[in-house]
Order: sequence, then structure tokens, then C-alpha cells
Amino acid sequence: MKKNILILLLLIIVKVEAQTSTFAVADSLFAKGRYKLALKELHKSEPTFLSNYKTAVIYESIDNYKKAALFLEQAITFKNDEKAKLKLAKNYRALKQSKKAIPIYEEILAKDSLNLVLQYQLGKLYIINKKAIKAQKTFQYLISQDATNANYSYHLGLVYALQGKRDPMINSFITTYKKDTTHFKAITRLAKSFNALKDRDSTQIFVEKGLALNKNHVDLNKLKINQLYRDKNYKEAIPYLLHLDTIDKKDTYSTAMLGRMYFKLDSLDKAKTYFKKLTFKDREDFKANTYLGHIAMIEEDYRSAWMNYMIATSKGKQKRDEEYMGLGTMFLATNKPKQALRSFEEAFKENRRNYKALYQLAKTSDDYYKDKKIAYQHYITYIETFYDKDDVINAFVKRRIKDIKKDYFMKGETLK
Repeated sequence: MKKNILILLLLIIVKVEAQTSTFAVADSLFAKGRYKLALKELHKSEPTFLSNYKTAVIYESIDNYKKAALFLEQAITFKNDEKAKLKLAKNYRALKQSKKAIPIYEEILAKDSLNLVLQYQLGKLYIINKKAIKAQKTFQYLISQDATNANYSYHLGLVYALQGKRDPMINSFITTYKKDTTHFKAITRLAKSFNALKDRDSTQIFVEKGLALNKNHVDLNKLKINQLYRDKNYKEAIPYLLHLDTIDKKDTYSTAMLGRMYFKLDSLDKAKTYFKKLTFKDREDFKANTYLGHIAMIEEDYRSAWMNYMIATSKGKQKRDEEYMGLGTMFLATNKPKQALRSFEEAFKENRRNYKALYQLAKTSDDYYKDKKIAYQHYITYIETFYDKDDVINAFVKRRIKDIKKDYFMKGETLK
């Protein structure tokens, strides 16, 4: 009996020594970058916690997170090891399977709630997985433990954004900024939030602060450019656009806006260059053709104007009232009032809030038809709908209504 026990012990010792030798060889090979040979060496031995763990470490080092996770899952079946579980959670996150990482963090934190690093990681996972209530409690707890940490306040702001709570969100980002005036993500969020609220002054403040930290940030540059465009500071906007064009050449925003800026500055040749470039870069951007039509009208190139407006109306999937208005103006300029009438009518159909389209439809009808009843009805509709839009047009429309009614009254007919 004693002899059998001794033999068994010797076998165990030999087996352990062999496995230890295998691990030593695998470690040595891995240290030299021979990871394939190291894996072969590890596969020689029977699966244990350590063989699976070391295999997982090798796969993780070459970014094969799927196999790393697989071997870590096997490793923890041999031993309930916290280090292995944390590494498994890390690999789940790398695989975009953060939902699987959550219960691992929750289990560990149930034993050690003071691990703020793990609490922070778990809070971020809650946000990714839209677990807003849990995320809110986590970051409020973290803030109570360390009120100076700007990242805690920032992520609490993200939680409020997830819940659609605008004011608490903005307040959290402001708190973040107060804690760290260089917190770029908070500054960017504040610029976008104030822009959505149409608070131009606050938007401008945070746009400037953000660009001072990162002049190449695309969204902040766009916010700056849009504000300059609204303020009609076209010359000031152009350097920003030229810089933005070097940052992201695939984006058509800078090409489109450069065309618009030069158009507003009456630099028609430059505007034309950018709009033509835009038609090649983005074949669905019908506004490029619209502006080329406008430029052709200014240059009295009516054939080019007609062609570009027609292309714009055929390509456009949004409201195309501007394009039909352009066609109508072109037809008037080329003495084709009947076609102009159709175009103005289409413009008003596209956008019932376009008072200029209705006015042009009424005015062209008045000039074209001997019978003024059609124009009269359009004028009445204009006054009833757009009485407060344009004082000059209003005065003209009221005068024409009065004159037409008087003319028909003289003929013995009363118009309502």
C-alpha cells in the first residue's frame, strides 16, 4: 500500500515538474516573440488553469481577443481567479461584448465596493449598454467619493443625455469644465448643447475654447464657420474652411461652404469652381446645381441656368422651391411667362411657406392673363397667409386687390 502511494506521489511530482518545464519553455519562447512555438509548447500539456491563462495572454498580445476570451473562460472553470476574470472582462470589451463584462465587474465589486477604478469602468459600461439608472447611481457614488474628478461629472452628464435630461446634462458638463478647464470633451459637448439651444454667445465661448485646445476638431470648426456664415462674416470664414478642407478631404462640407462664401462675396469664378467640384464629389447634392444656376442667371447665361435648375429639380429629394423659383425667374428673363407660371406654381407646391413663390405666381398671372380673377385669388391668398412677411409686397398686393375689384365693379361684377 505504502509502495503504491509512493509511486503515485512520484508520478504527480514528475507530472508537475514536466508541466513547470513546459511553462518555462513557453514563457521563454513568448518572451522572444516566438508565440506560435510557445502555443505549441502549451498545447502539449493537459489543460489547467495556468495553461489556459498563459495561452489567453499570448492571444491577447496579438489582438486575437476572441481566442483570448475563449481560453480565459476555460481557465476560470479550473480556478475562480479575480485577475483572470478582469482580463476576461477586458477582452469582452475589446470584442464589443461589454454586456458580458458587466456581471464580472458587479461580482467583484460586491466584495470590494471601494474599488473606484472598477466602479468607473463599470459606470462606463452601463452607459454603453444604456443602463441609465445604474449608471447614474454609479457616477453619483463616485462623485461622493471624489468630488474633484472631472471625468466623473462628465460621464454623469452623458447619463443625463442618455435620459434626455437637458438641463442636468448641461449643468454636469459645466461642472466638469469648472473642475478642469481643459476637459476637451466637456467643452465640445457644451458648444454643441448651446448651439442646439440657439444660445449664440455661449456657443461661441466654448467653440473658441475648444479650438484653442484642438484647432483641427471638425465639429467645432463647422460650428465656428456656420456662425460666421449666419453673421455674414464671409471673409473671416474662408481661412477656417480652407483649413478644414485640408483636415478631411472626403467631406464635402468645406467644398459646399466655400462655394457659398465666394458666392456671397460676388467672387463668382471661385464660387463656380467649388460648386462644379461639388457636383463631382457628391452627385446627390442638388444645391450645387442650384447655385450654378444662380451664377448663370447673374452672368445672363440662360441656357446654363435652365440646365442647372432642371438638374437640381430632378436630383433634389428635399424641398425644391428655390430651384423652381430659379427656373421661373429664368423663364421670365427669356420672355416665357407661361413656363414661368408653371415653375412658380411648382415652387409654392413644394413649400407652402414660401411667400415669394406665391407673390411671383400672383404677379406673373396678373401680367400674363387678361382675366385678372386668377391673380386676384392669389393676391387674396397672399394677404390672408403672409400679411406680416414683407411691407413692400404687402402694399403692392393690397393696391392690386383694390384696383382689380374696382375694374370689375366698373364692368358690373363684384369680387369677394
